[in-house]
Amino acid sequence: MADLLRTVNYCLHRIMLFIADVALIGMVAIVTLAVTLRYVFNTGLGWAEEVPRLLVTLFAFLAMAMGVRDHTHIGVNVVYDLFPKDGWVRRSMLNFADIVVLLCGLFMLYYGGRRCIQMYSLPGRLPMTGLNTWWQYLPIPMAGLMISFDSILFLTGVLKRGDLMFSEPEVDYVEQFKAQRVAGGEGGQ
Repeated sequence: MADLLRTVNYCLHRIMLFIADVALIGMVAIVTLAVTLRYVFNTGLGWAEEVPRLLVTLFAFLAMAMGVRDHTHIGVNVVYDLFPKDGWVRRSMLNFADIVVLLCGLFMLYYGGRRCIQMYSLPGRLPMTGLNTWWQYLPIPMAGLMISFDSILFLTGVLKRGDLMFSEPEVDYVEQFKAQRVAGGEGGQ
């Protein structure tokens, strides 16, 4: 079962990465086209402001979910680093962080999904594209679902902190510096 969940997690994140890539490329292309048309040809596209705004929202929320998957979100380790590596205190702090992230993901999933449903039932449309307004809120529950799924997999041990998809392993430069000092004969001085 754990292998199946890891495979599903990998496939979902690859799909999200593809969607985020397309959103970023589309946003850059549309903005470049709009600027070129405006300043070179003295004309423009009416939808060239609305669509990039939708794409940047999509990209930002999916990138956030990918960052949570690899634990690249911001953290202050002052207290964490006071405790021994692989000790129960550090494990407890990591589990607490995963629980907090899970709660944030569930909040995004629930309230973002609720907002999408609420906006879907209303007749409002985006002015230039004519899309229903719920489309602009869809990235919130998408990211919330991925964040919640990842957090549950980390809390249950299906995924380990070293199982990275989008980033490289974190380097502990303090430990490297200490090792260099010991190797260079400066350890006890």
